[in-house]
Amino acid sequence: MADPYSLLGVTRSATDAEIKSAYRKLAKELHPDKNKDNPRAADKFSAVTNAYDLLSDKDKRARFDRGEIDGDGNPAAPFGYGGGGGGGFRGQPGGGFDQGGADFGDIFEGLFGGAGRRAGGGGGFGRQAPPPKGANVAYRLAVQFTDAATLAPQRITLQDGKTIDLKLPAGVESGTQMRLSGKGQAGPGGAGDAIVTIEVKPHPFFIRDGDNVLLDLPITLDEAVKGGKVKAPTVDGPVMLGVAAGATSGKTLRLRGKGFTGKSGQRGDQLVTLQIDVPADDPAIQALVESWQDERPVRAHMGV
Repeated sequence: MADPYSLLGVTRSATDAEIKSAYRKLAKELHPDKNKDNPRAADKFSAVTNAYDLLSDKDKRARFDRGEIDGDGNPAAPFGYGGGGGGGFRGQPGGGFDQGGADFGDIFEGLFGGAGRRAGGGGGFGRQAPPPKGANVAYRLAVQFTDAATLAPQRITLQDGKTIDLKLPAGVESGTQMRLSGKGQAGPGGAGDAIVTIEVKPHPFFIRDGDNVLLDLPITLDEAVKGGKVKAPTVDGPVMLGVAAGATSGKTLRLRGKGFTGKSGQRGDQLVTLQIDVPADDPAIQALVESWQDERPVRAHMGV
């Protein structure tokens, strides 16, 4: 079984931030969508996701560091038992145990002379180790940009064919992980968990900047000169945006509360930058500029 620290390429003293950064880097490199010709990448992606799942959980990380559980999150075999060869139990890919036809009670009785089943038995352990849970199952969920901004519910289909609706958390971004308890593989001690990693899809014209949303909005020359109301898209749907007369390209307007919901629960803003779109071959505009010239020194502040 692989060491989760080695899988992520970090030391045992790594901080939570260093572990998260290492996982994000590997997840981008190994994502199945980027490695369609490399089937082994999917296995590696699942392995680093499971490693991050263990190390990002403070309790599991501490138990692993103390040797209580292995890299798959299963109870460590006592005295190294089951490390290889016939009999015993072996770690399965993705977690869980293959008992090889043996009964766990028989194994512990053989090791401890039957004391494993008797509280306070002579020279034995007070109680039998709990049976392991099933393996966790990793999922990737692609979320539309506008859905992530508005925290719209998402539907996901699990490996057993069942569908469930997910409520996205505040502050959601690509790499955010959600844990669904008991939705993993079945095991002697109960089902493992489903670990859902969110991937926010890019948008054709919205750009995320922290909790704010950026938008370059084209306007016509007459809208810029005369001003008025123009329709602008937002993550919540179109709104009418007031443009002052004499607006220039590069002017930025703020729509409050039209951004992403941050971890604090407060929504960011949408920043709309006006871009005047002048037609290339319009006879009316050509005639206008032939009879009029702007004499202002608009580049004087640049020394030209």
